[in-house]
Amino acid sequence: MTAAAAAAERAWRPVLAPALMLRHDPVRGADLLVLPERVVVLTGHAGQVVGLCDGTRTVDGIVGTLAARHPGAPVATEVPAFLDGMRQKGWLR
Repeated sequence: MTAAAAAAERAWRPVLAPALMLRHDPVRGADLLVLPERVVVLTGHAGQVVGLCDGTRTVDGIVGTLAARHPGAPVATEVPAFLDGMRQKGWLR
């Protein structure tokens, strides 16, 4: 990755794509990503990560928030990759 690409990644402020919603299903006890004609069940702490994607926080800010909530967890490596995967699917912009 070039220095410019790395800087752009750090400046990215992820937000859910317009047609998507994050909802909690109390029956399943799980967070859901509701897409047109599809529902994705988010496992683990994925719902917390997506919940921080409000367009105001950078990826570094999301990582920092989660690192404070979950000391010792590998958020610095796992969260950016997770967010990038969601962006590649078109779920984040």
